[in-house]
Amino acid sequence: MDKIKKGLFFSILCFLLCQEGFSQKYEPNWESLAQYQTPEWFADAKFGIFIHWGPYAVPAFGSEWYGFHMYRSTLTSHVTGIPSDKPNPTYEYHKEHYGKPGKFGYKDFIPLFKGEKFDAAEWIELFYKAGAKYVVPVGEHCDGFAMYESSHTRWNAVDMGPKRDILGELAKEARARNMKIGSSSHLAFGWYWWHYAKGYDTVDPDYRDLYNEPHAYNEKPTKAFKDLWYKRAIEMIDKYQLDLMWFDFGFCTPEYEEYRKELLAHYYNRAEEWNKGVVLNYKRIQYDPIPDGVAVLDLERGKLDRVRDLPWQTDTSIGRNSWSYVEDWENKPASELVDELVDIVSKNGNLLLNIGPKADGSIPEDQQQTLLDIGAWLKVNGEGIYGTRPWHYYGEGPSRSKLGDHTEYNQSEMSEKDIRFTTKENFIYAFVMDVPKEEILIRSMSTAIASLPDKIVNISLMGTEEKVDWEQTHEGLSIAPPKSVLDKDYAYGYKIELEKAPDGIYRAEEKGANQ
Repeated sequence: MDKIKKGLFFSILCFLLCQEGFSQKYEPNWESLAQYQTPEWFADAKFGIFIHWGPYAVPAFGSEWYGFHMYRSTLTSHVTGIPSDKPNPTYEYHKEHYGKPGKFGYKDFIPLFKGEKFDAAEWIELFYKAGAKYVVPVGEHCDGFAMYESSHTRWNAVDMGPKRDILGELAKEARARNMKIGSSSHLAFGWYWWHYAKGYDTVDPDYRDLYNEPHAYNEKPTKAFKDLWYKRAIEMIDKYQLDLMWFDFGFCTPEYEEYRKELLAHYYNRAEEWNKGVVLNYKRIQYDPIPDGVAVLDLERGKLDRVRDLPWQTDTSIGRNSWSYVEDWENKPASELVDELVDIVSKNGNLLLNIGPKADGSIPEDQQQTLLDIGAWLKVNGEGIYGTRPWHYYGEGPSRSKLGDHTEYNQSEMSEKDIRFTTKENFIYAFVMDVPKEEILIRSMSTAIASLPDKIVNISLMGTEEKVDWEQTHEGLSIAPPKSVLDKDYAYGYKIELEKAPDGIYRAEEKGANQ
């Protein structure tokens, strides 16, 4: 049975199953979709891995936006489509290494994208050791190349390039490790991705199913394009029964509103059928594309500066300068990323941390080591991360996050004066964000404030057996500097045990969410 027939059979089967009395809990309107509640597994997980891997890894230059830039001789705004008078480094690089875009187009990278070293089991084992609880490979980037078996496009990783179902293999291995599996769609912005000029392969009718119908940059996506985007997103969700679906900013524009509601209703109804909780991540751009609580907010390379009652997520990359692998990749140190994780979790968020494999499917050693270092820290301190919830205050100290997307470049480095809190049952976890060299004073736990519901009975330093000296006074909770030297430059986690209240006080709220 060919793929088109299989896709048709799958759609008919789903329709028939729905006719067999499966009740549709969710309808495509905001009132009905407001029934949604974020599943506990996501609120407990805290840490996931994002994977930007596709044909853009072949040139390994600039970023995953290579396809956008390689056809434009001058730097061009992706917001307006207006070119500047500045030369485009990606265009110049492409001319030097592959020839002009009319000679070698983006499609010509696909046969070179072989992924011969890709091993899904090895990848998942690494993510497991890193302490990740969910994995989100890019399903299709703006370039339109599907990293899964698609019945809606020939430009997919099973029929071309690696000739393997990348998403399917990762899903199988992740679930074998009891990890949740997601995927991402960036395709909605793909309408604006290509530049059309005489002599370019982007205007060749033979490749229109990759490059779309030639159009001006300011033209809105056609119904045919949006319908195709929708069918491809739904196929990913249904074929792999995804636990999480992540959408980039193109999905959050006004022209996709009706599609958003239809897709959310479909996804949540399917989750009811699968008897599991699912997550849809969206971005907030110039307006709120989805009402609060109907899906899970995601901030790109940025954070919140306060506790949010609803779960949320930061997505950022180990690479300071790119999401996909590039030759001049700048790797963030694990200690910096641990600080980010703790700060995010203290505000009720999750960290989705991206890696960029090489075109051959190998994960560079520096990225592997960063993940293993994070995993080693979580092995010691994970009880203060996984399954926790925010305290009254996210923390204290001189450093405070900037609010919003793309703010990580403006953050000041946290020090031992910065403290972040999480809670679980009758414990409060206080993370000192650098090696404590002198007495730690937690002012928000002063006897004058009465912020603690019960008295402190013990304090321990996670990863050690040492006796911790402490005193609670009018000034705050004073903790003596540690005698043990743990990993340099990493956050130190103190476990503060409170006297247990009567039965039921610390019981988790019944949220009615699927596990």
